[in-house]
Amino acid sequence: MDGHGGHQHVSRGRTTRDTVRFYLIDHRTTAGKAIDVGLLALNLVFIGIFVAQTYPLSGGAQGGLWAVEVGIATVFLVEYLLRLYGARNRLAEVTNPYTVVDLLAIVPTFAVLVSPGSVAGLGVLQLLRVVRILRFFRFTRDEEFFFGTVSVETLRVMKLLMTVVAIFFVSAGLFYEFEHRGNAGVDTFGDAFYFTVVTLTTVGFGDITPTTDAGRWVTIAAILAGIIFIPWQASKIVREWTSRDKRNVTCPECGLEYHDADASHCKACGHVIYQEHDSRES
Repeated sequence: MDGHGGHQHVSRGRTTRDTVRFYLIDHRTTAGKAIDVGLLALNLVFIGIFVAQTYPLSGGAQGGLWAVEVGIATVFLVEYLLRLYGARNRLAEVTNPYTVVDLLAIVPTFAVLVSPGSVAGLGVLQLLRVVRILRFFRFTRDEEFFFGTVSVETLRVMKLLMTVVAIFFVSAGLFYEFEHRGNAGVDTFGDAFYFTVVTLTTVGFGDITPTTDAGRWVTIAAILAGIIFIPWQASKIVREWTSRDKRNVTCPECGLEYHDADASHCKACGHVIYQEHDSRES
């Protein structure tokens, strides 16, 4: 489907709600690609602002970053509301993990707007700023991207890299939030990220150590997350590589999938399965 044809297809016999839903999930039309690229770029800036705000800045720079943050958060709020408006099942949409992350990512910004001057008192809400990185997982839902279609294997590699980056970023962000007020070694997000990378890669120089109970628990959780989620994503890649020479045929008897290219019987139950096989290759 090209951009022009896609637009015509959307326009015929569809409601405004259908059109909104289409363009929020579309990767092929010009408008769909523009929305994808725009949201991706805004999220990068949104994350960059969170990191930049942990460094010493002039009052003017802080005010400018805050204005940009509010503007981006407003765009994301509109996106969130449009997703709910266009969804076929709004209850399913509002409980969708991607949608929950979208909402949590902007809660701290609007909480400060509602209660200005009490940033320190927002506590847990400020911790939610690290959730912004998880918005990127929405772009790895399927093989369709604004730049084209990727293979399942490539998509899984992207998810693995995204998982590693998310674990490092979220862990560093939480560690910074808990430690920077009382830990002399943690002044900026960069310090926290350095500690996280050194710790999770088991180098452990020891120049930065957690001084709070919360910081220690974040460190433990980060190590466990690395042990659990990274091998889990990596196993999917290995499984894809090992099944590359197999054919995706399901046994009608036991349901086993992916059989050898020249298989005539299911290796699990022995049931005869159909395999299209060129006798000239024998």
